[in-house]
Amino acid sequence: MEQPEEAVMRLKRQVEDSSLNTADRVNLLNDTLEKFLNVASDQKDSSALTRVKSLLYQNGILSHCVTLITLNPRRPQSIWRAAVTLASLTTSCCVGVEPSESSETFHRLFLPSVVDGLLSLASHLARRADCVSPFRKVMDSVGCLLRAHAQLTAQVVSSSHYELIQCCDEVTMSLLCVQMWINICTANSDFLSSLNHDAVLLLLNEAVGQLAVTSDAAVGGASVRLILHMARQLLLQPFLFHFKGLDSLLDKDWRGRGFDPEVDQLIALIQSQESTPSGARERAACVIQAAWKSYLTRRRVKSLGGVVSMLQRRFRARRRQQQQQRDAQRWQEELNYQVRLQRQQARTKFHQKQRELLLLLPPDQVQPYLLECEMRAAVLIQSAWRGFRARRRVASLRPASRLARAQQEAARTLQRAVRRFLQERRAAKVSASAPCWIGQKGLTESKRAALKRRVDEYVSQHPSSGASRQACEQLHVDVQWRLRVLLQQAARQTREEQKMASLLARAHTQMDVLKDAPPLSAVTATDIKSFLSPCGTIATRARDAHIARLQADRLPWWRTLGGTAAELESKVEVDSS
Repeated sequence: MEQPEEAVMRLKRQVEDSSLNTADRVNLLNDTLEKFLNVASDQKDSSALTRVKSLLYQNGILSHCVTLITLNPRRPQSIWRAAVTLASLTTSCCVGVEPSESSETFHRLFLPSVVDGLLSLASHLARRADCVSPFRKVMDSVGCLLRAHAQLTAQVVSSSHYELIQCCDEVTMSLLCVQMWINICTANSDFLSSLNHDAVLLLLNEAVGQLAVTSDAAVGGASVRLILHMARQLLLQPFLFHFKGLDSLLDKDWRGRGFDPEVDQLIALIQSQESTPSGARERAACVIQAAWKSYLTRRRVKSLGGVVSMLQRRFRARRRQQQQQRDAQRWQEELNYQVRLQRQQARTKFHQKQRELLLLLPPDQVQPYLLECEMRAAVLIQSAWRGFRARRRVASLRPASRLARAQQEAARTLQRAVRRFLQERRAAKVSASAPCWIGQKGLTESKRAALKRRVDEYVSQHPSSGASRQACEQLHVDVQWRLRVLLQQAARQTREEQKMASLLARAHTQMDVLKDAPPLSAVTATDIKSFLSPCGTIATRARDAHIARLQADRLPWWRTLGGTAAELESKVEVDSS
């Protein structure tokens, strides 16, 4: 027969297997835990059940159960049912455990996590209309755990999940919560006495709150019975000071609902508490506190509608924003998919077209065509890389260029301000006295004569330093004559160059004639002399004209004024002689 330690270790390995999904893991734990508890209960040794529960806690099986209980609420109905069963089995395993060395961790950390998981599951079930029976089962598990560990009462009553259960519109959920407390008080007479002052006050506040909020007779009767149970087991006089006006509420709203004896007993208890001689100051303080608390409650209830509207508005806006983000992400993914698909299709078409072109090309042109394609691809890659590098360099230099532009703009602003300042200074230094004719509408004959006299006097006192009009006219005539001489020299030089070109062309023609001439033995001396005499004369004249022209260019400028080309040549000949 397999030992409990081996069975628990095998269950731990199965639960920690990552291939199992959530539903399979929950079903595995339900079947195995139920089997362990049944086998341990059937044994004659009473400590076997406690040993199995301790092994489950020490090996972390119960921690896995708590984790699975508090999973995401968006799960199928079958998993909800299995989670409720797992919650009941986990509660049974937590009752009667002997954690030995880790007792403080068990009571301070593990048990509160179990309570939080059970209440979380109950709050999710309370919002579903078809989960009354599973909700009752979960609340029974909470009651069983509280009967064994009364110190968890304050955590249960002050839990946010428990508040969500109380805010549920379903009356059955509130009735089940009140009945859970009644069952706990009835089953364990020492339950209330083991609670501290804050826990008792929270529980009493829960019962009175049900009386003030609900209008259902079943919930009201259960709340009255719960308060009576607390009054029988505890001394409620210190606590009833916090609930002034409870007797009037009971008399006004809860008479004639089928539980008048319980209402009369509770009213008598409250009035007997108020009639005890506790002092006028104490009663006055209670009245003031009740008035102030009622004022705060009315103000809070009055502003509750706006708060709820604001929360709903924010929740809807957040949900709409999330939906828009999901839509945008979906559209972006679709767009990216379409772009990739189009690129793939274009690439496929390009390769298909390239294969067709290769089939059409002659065999000797395939390799050059492929080399050309590779060259174009290399050029494209290089251009892309150079563009990327240039853009990165420009981006790195952009702050410096922005700073330089800012400095230039600042310099221009300063220069503009300085120029404006200097212009204003110069305008201030100008004499304010204006000429005599400025600001006058017209000149009279006497003023015009006086002005002309003043101008003549100024001209006579300040004679002009320039040439006279006759001198300027003579200078103009000389310049025109010299310009005409220069133009004639340029025309004569052009004619000489044309003549020289014609002579050279004639010389080349005669040289061609020499090549086609008869042999030298057939040529007479007279023919040679008649051929060479013009050529020698032309060459001599050309050389002399060239030398004369070079020497004329070396003459000083004052020697070239007022003479023609022939005169210049004669001057050159005289100088050379």
